[in-house]
Amino acid sequence: MDYVLMCQYRQCRKHRENKVDMNDLTKPFKRLPVALIGTGSYVPERRLTNEDLEKMVDTSNEWIVTRTGIEERRIAAPDEKTSDMATQAARRAMESAGVTPEEIDLIIVATVTPDTFTPSTACYVQANIGAVNAAAFDISAACSGFLFALKTAVQYIGCGQARTALIIASEKLSHIVNWEDRSTCVLFGDGAGAAVLRSGTGIEGDSAVLASDIGSDGTLTDLLMVPGGGSAIPTTEENIQEKLYTLAMRGNEVFRYAVAHMKDSALSLIERTGIKPEDVDLVIPHQANLRIINAVAQRLGIPAERVFVNVHKYGNTSGAAVAIALDEAVSTGRARKGDIILLVTFGAGLTWSSAAIRL
Repeated sequence: MDYVLMCQYRQCRKHRENKVDMNDLTKPFKRLPVALIGTGSYVPERRLTNEDLEKMVDTSNEWIVTRTGIEERRIAAPDEKTSDMATQAARRAMESAGVTPEEIDLIIVATVTPDTFTPSTACYVQANIGAVNAAAFDISAACSGFLFALKTAVQYIGCGQARTALIIASEKLSHIVNWEDRSTCVLFGDGAGAAVLRSGTGIEGDSAVLASDIGSDGTLTDLLMVPGGGSAIPTTEENIQEKLYTLAMRGNEVFRYAVAHMKDSALSLIERTGIKPEDVDLVIPHQANLRIINAVAQRLGIPAERVFVNVHKYGNTSGAAVAIALDEAVSTGRARKGDIILLVTFGAGLTWSSAAIRL
């Protein structure tokens, strides 16, 4: 029995009554609609400005702003864990959505900086918020992680295996940044963003996740990675000295692939949903670099006033970036009820993702 038929089988009322007519399984499967009902975010208190970085490495405020658009980033406290930030964002998203911990039946955390290799960071979050009825697990898709989590949650809800899902992206990138490498240390910051998804009404005009797209190209893993610390290069005193547990990036190639894949993913999504670029009220791209954001918007034909940007305040927080931006757009009124929002991201892997949401 394939996956879709299995989902239909499980959600069938006759199955719940132990009276299954196997002919029901040959009927076309209709996925349940999914709505985004709340958002939340958290960033640490400490600000690390470009002026601060001038004292740490050979760089300047002008160099950083010209090449990235970043003016400052947030840095977590030494004792502040990825799960702590995720928990703060989760609680705010749940408050926004008006759901209790007991109502959450699925928690997905996207992160490349987990508290521990095992158990998952999602399990720590589950314990912190008291979501006793939830299944919890992590995914790793780097900067695309939040939308990979969204795609996964939509599949669970869409086939009736969950009703209310909490998706979170949380990163403590300051823990894996080489603070002696001026090409990378100026880019990254810490933070977390979250959203609550729930089975929707399916009524035209109501809140809905209209479509989502994910993709990967594993032949380009070496463009952006943390080489050491895993089973390929286990942690040793020698590779710690060589900084192999920190982020390494080939920036020019990443830029080229990022723009191309973000554009293609977004256009594919627009085509599948039947919406036009002019129907999109707000584009929220991955907040990695202002030049990438501008290049993607230009290729999509979206004017600057309909593109949300906060990279200047937080830098690149990996998977959390688009989640923080989404929450900030909602909380500041840039994104309003009924708006069509296009989110698009790109990350290590290489991975890319996009989603169209009507609020």
